[in-house]
Amino acid sequence: LLFGVSTPNLNMNLYATKKTVAEGMLDIALFLANITHMKTVIEQGAGYRYYAAVLTLISFSLALQIVAGVLIIIIARRDLNEEANQKRLDSLNNKATLAIFLIFITNIFISVLGMERTGLFARMHF
Repeated sequence: LLFGVSTPNLNMNLYATKKTVAEGMLDIALFLANITHMKTVIEQGAGYRYYAAVLTLISFSLALQIVAGVLIIIIARRDLNEEANQKRLDSLNNKATLAIFLIFITNIFISVLGMERTGLFARMHF
């Protein structure tokens, strides 16, 4: 009972599926952003100060995103309501979370190394 009104049972499988689909869409958006960033770095050429480092980090991030995407698809296709699936789904979810965390950290480094000194920041010395 919530505020005197009975609530229907929460369908955990439906909730988990919606959550997984949302994660997948965010993963696709970041994947496309990284591809665009990679294209920009390649167009700047090897004269770019952090060319090799940024290309390596973007490639690593893209590979992790593919792994996370595959894990998300596997998780979305399983039924959480079946008790036999719950332990494996929990493990897969933990692996996907770790992959997403590593993607997050990698993309912080990509952003820091990818900053150009233009405009106001060009005059500032850090």
